Order: sequence, then C-alpha cells, then structure tokens
Amino acid sequence: MQGRPLSSSSPRKRGSRGLRRMLKVWVPAFTGMTVAGCTAHPPDGALHHHPTIVSLNPCTDAILAEVADAGQVLALSDYSRSPASSSMDVAKARRFAAVSGSVEEVLALRPDVVVAGSFLPPATVAGFRRLGLPLVQLPIAGTVAQSKAQVAALALLAGHPERGRALNARIDAALAQAAPPVGEAPVSAVVWQAGGMVPGGNTLIADLLRRTGFSLFSAAQGMRQADVLPLERMLADPSQVILAAGDPRANEDRLLSHPALDALRGTRRERLDP
Repeated sequence: MQGRPLSSSSPRKRGSRGLRRMLKVWVPAFTGMTVAGCTAHPPDGALHHHPTIVSLNPCTDAILAEVADAGQVLALSDYSRSPASSSMDVAKARRFAAVSGSVEEVLALRPDVVVAGSFLPPATVAGFRRLGLPLVQLPIAGTVAQSKAQVAALALLAGHPERGRALNARIDAALAQAAPPVGEAPVSAVVWQAGGMVPGGNTLIADLLRRTGFSLFSAAQGMRQADVLPLERMLADPSQVILAAGDPRANEDRLLSHPALDALRGTRRERLDP
C-alpha cells in the first residue's frame, strides 16, 4: 500500500496527540535509563494508558510478549518466527501477527506506538516521523542492569509496570540460583558463535558469565566483539569450557564440532542455545 501522511484533522491524529506528548516527555528518560540503569518516572496519567504496539526487534518482541496484553501487541517482528533469530519461544511468537518492518505494513496496523532497536534504517525512522507514528528505539543491552531497565521501560510503556517488576524478579531469582559459591575461582569459558566469532567483554553474555561463575576467555585474550577465534588458537591455548552457540550442521560452524577438539582432555564442550 502507499503510505501517506495522516490529516491533522483525522480522529487518529487527534486521538494520538496525548500519547505523543506523553512519549515526548518520558521516552527520552527511557533511553537514558537503558544506558545508565537509573529509574525513570512518567508523568501523571501515563500508567493508565494502554497503547497498541508494533515491535520490530526480536529482543523487544520477547519482552512485550511478557509485559503487554495480547490485544495490545498488533504485531511482532518476523525474526521471532524463526528459531535461528528468535529471542522467545517460537510457538508463542507465532500467535501474533508478524511484520518485516516496512513503513507501509506498520502503518496499515495503525499502532499507537512502534518499538524497535537502534539499528532501524534511517529511511524507516524518517517515514514514521513523517506519518506521525511515535517511535521508541532501545539500544542493545550490554549488562543485566541495562536489560532489566529495558524490561521496566517497556512494561511502563505498555501500561503494566507491575509485570515488568515481576519479570525482573524472575531474572533476579534465576541469577541468584545460578550464582557460584562465594570464593570459588571463575571458570574460563569461550562462547563460540557462527564462523568462530566471540563476544566482547562489554556484552550481556559476558555479564551473565561473570555472574554465574565464569570468566570470558576471549576477553582475557584481548579479543573484542565479533573477533574470530581460530581453531588453531583454541587448540594451542584452550579454555576450560567451550560454549558452542552456532549450528554444528552449518558449513561455517564445522569448527565447533571439529574432531581435533576431542584431544582437549581438560576442556568441556557444551551447546549454548544462541
């Protein structure tokens, strides 16, 4: 369909003015909260609004499916329908409509607000602004604190802050259960992704490893986000644990199950759901 600006006199335009004013005040606070891990408070009345939402990012898909009413979520990103890219249960994701992220298909759903990641194409961002669609963009969370802040922000946006608190309590409980005994030395671990890529030290997976008794071996070796750890380097200086996060059936991930790794008697290999 051809997208066109909404008339300033249309009922949708008038009805969304309050929401846009609200977003103008407290969405910037959300953005700061995801970076700094602080607390944001919306203006009076914000919590009583339950906007309809379209999500264009698999991470926000997973959170909104937990904290918003099903009727509020008009669509999730089509990433969440594929096991290769979903951050949530695929069967649950398929209960919702899906969009690829084009301005036209989002406009057709007429949401009150669009939620996306920080890598949305500039033309798409400009299109939403031109059409008067409020857009909330959240960066990639690099720590547990930032991730929990985003949970709280999206729950507040959906008008159900108590659900955000409940989800964050589940996160805290899981981390407490997985915490190592006090004084136990961390276990060096490599997270090996597709093609041999490794995560950097300032990433959510690195924070999770630290909180659960591991140290990120690749970061200790001076490797950064998306650097490639060759098989030869692993064999010469292995970590205590290899967490294989790729698909061993794929050609680019054959190194994750290479027979040479069987010779590493002091190294344990485990699959890690990407």
